[in-house]
Amino acid sequence: MATVELTQENFEKTVNDNPMVIVDFWAPWCGPCKGFAPVYEKASEAHTDVVFAKVNTDEQQELAGSFGIRSIPTLMVFRDKVVLFQQAGALPGNALEQVITQAKALDMAKVHAEIAAQQQAK
Repeated sequence: MATVELTQENFEKTVNDNPMVIVDFWAPWCGPCKGFAPVYEKASEAHTDVVFAKVNTDEQQELAGSFGIRSIPTLMVFRDKVVLFQQAGALPGNALEQVITQAKALDMAKVHAEIAAQQQAK
């Protein structure tokens, strides 16, 4: 599956309408981003059940700022509208594969219950 370009306009709909979305925050001038791009593309082809998306931080500064992105590349994994993973730095292919496998294996009912309990405790 080809990656989807995310903007301020389509970000929320993309995350809300898909069970799992992996977002790569990047910029055209970023060397590590260029090195990570083929790894990300390969994973997108292997996991057709996941939406792989990219946010160009030069063009989408407000969106990147809303997530506190300070270093690129930064990878975020959303599942059922919950951020499960956020990490700056280019991951090697095997590490990205582990992140995807672990995110898919999570019991999201349990995750949502834990979030609800934390919110109630506040």
